[in-house]
Amino acid sequence: MTRPNPSQPVDERFLALQPPTINTAPGPEYADDTRLWQGIPGIERTHGGRLYAAWYSGGDTEGPDNYVALAKSDDNGASWSAPVVVVAPDGPIRAYDEALWTDPLGRVWLFWAQAHTFYDGRAGVWATVTANPDDDTPTWSPARRLADGIMLNKPIVLSTGEWLMCPSVWINHGNVAFDPAPADLAAHTGTHVTVSTDSGDTWELRGTANVPKEISTFDEHMVIERRDGSLWMLIRVEGGIAESTSSDGGRTWSPVHMSGIHSAVSRFFLGRLSTGELLLVKHTQPDGSLNRSHLAAHLSTDDGATWSDGLLLDEREGVSYPDAVEAPDGTICVIYDYNRYSDRLILMATFTRDDVAAGTGVSPAFRTAVKVNQATRPRPEAD
Repeated sequence: MTRPNPSQPVDERFLALQPPTINTAPGPEYADDTRLWQGIPGIERTHGGRLYAAWYSGGDTEGPDNYVALAKSDDNGASWSAPVVVVAPDGPIRAYDEALWTDPLGRVWLFWAQAHTFYDGRAGVWATVTANPDDDTPTWSPARRLADGIMLNKPIVLSTGEWLMCPSVWINHGNVAFDPAPADLAAHTGTHVTVSTDSGDTWELRGTANVPKEISTFDEHMVIERRDGSLWMLIRVEGGIAESTSSDGGRTWSPVHMSGIHSAVSRFFLGRLSTGELLLVKHTQPDGSLNRSHLAAHLSTDDGATWSDGLLLDEREGVSYPDAVEAPDGTICVIYDYNRYSDRLILMATFTRDDVAAGTGVSPAFRTAVKVNQATRPRPEAD
């Protein structure tokens, strides 16, 4: 891509390509009582048992003032710290759509998207990594740009040992305002999978599932590897959840079509449990609507061909954007937001696969609506 001529004034749009500072000592300007809104959380567990939660906030709404905040818990989520890391780029550049992941080496990755204003047609997946995530003061690496696009969900490790992540260069949002020329960038847009063969040192685009433009939205896709070695991708689209499959490690993908899995037009979570079963957390409204309510967890024992009726986690309108992680003892933590602009709550539910299979809380791990964080700055009165 073409960079600015050093002898010319810098176009502020190119600031999105500059690494932000990883603030490991955030001050009172990032306290709960400074935030007017917040949401879109992620969660991860370290090999030592610490939980990390991340979300984004900043400004009046989703836009150029956004920053990513990271908090921690050392008591299985009973209590949470104030933000211990903040990523807040300078200028009209937003940090948003973060993800957390513990890699096979025990390192914790904090990913985020970075773009000029709301979305600039290219964005970028960035990351900082800590190799000592259970220390009192972990050391976080300098910010590094990994790929074009936005990646909201965790990478996975394939049976080949390759690491696969899912960035997306949205085709229906923002203005294409950068080199390469729009025709080239148009060929680069889509619902991608990007692979690392060197434990995250480098990442390369491997393939793209082409979502029809008429149903494309904020893709927020996730991939699992099925037992037969094929890859199964679920994608947020207009109308719910679409799917695509790959039989060659993500190089080529089948035509995208609706999956038959009913859900709201929102983020969902898909992952494989230690039991080998699949876990899907989504909106499961009893009336068949597309409202963001009735967040529920479902199990599949046949690689997604069929799903259990589900365990209801939160039935209220305004719950959304689940992310999940499983502990070695089988406890599953799901984080989500509730009413980003009014209640402004980041919440957590905990349960086991037995709770999901039973469709009700049967284990001591079962908890719902545990508060992780709440923004408390008074919102201005409406005119």
